[in-house]
Amino acid sequence: MNQAHPPRIILASTSEYRLDLLSRLQLRFEQIDPIYTESGRSGETPNEKAIRHSLGKAISVSTGLDAAYPYIVIGSDQVAHLGNDVLPKPVTLERATAQLSICSGQWVSFTTAICLVDEADRVFEAIERFQIKYRKLSLAAIARYLEVDKPFDCAGSIKVEASGISLIEDTRGRDINTVYGLPLMLLQESLKSFSNYSV
Repeated sequence: MNQAHPPRIILASTSEYRLDLLSRLQLRFEQIDPIYTESGRSGETPNEKAIRHSLGKAISVSTGLDAAYPYIVIGSDQVAHLGNDVLPKPVTLERATAQLSICSGQWVSFTTAICLVDEADRVFEAIERFQIKYRKLSLAAIARYLEVDKPFDCAGSIKVEASGISLIEDTRGRDINTVYGLPLMLLQESLKSFSNYSV
């Protein structure tokens, strides 16, 4: 792609977390809210779910754009899971308490997919995974943590970038941003591979 006339970069998300992450790459980009409803599918693996949702978000935004002008839409979705058991956003205190009790002493995976869609309807898909091992957590420690961070909109009931770091015993993976919802190293590589767009 001609870097003299770079494409519009559009993030298919209004998430403040992903806005902050993508801003770190010092890209000129826009945010558009995807008109897409996430749903579960029986027998679907975490990888399949992350790819399906990230692609759905990207396509929902790209269909409303003028194909006469170059663009790249970035769709992303994260799935937290213990084995193949998905850990959704808890929403409530009770569910967050239950999730952290289950995760206590366990390795939990955060699988994040990136899907890129351009004006020619080309699609690029990639996945990054990061794992964290939760410390052994007492109910009292869980209650104290939830009172501080209130991670009810976070998969795995943890805000690693905040006080959630205190719940972690060990990690595996190359990019901690995967846990935050947008693996920046993978995104840079994907943009380069997909359209020769250099960050």
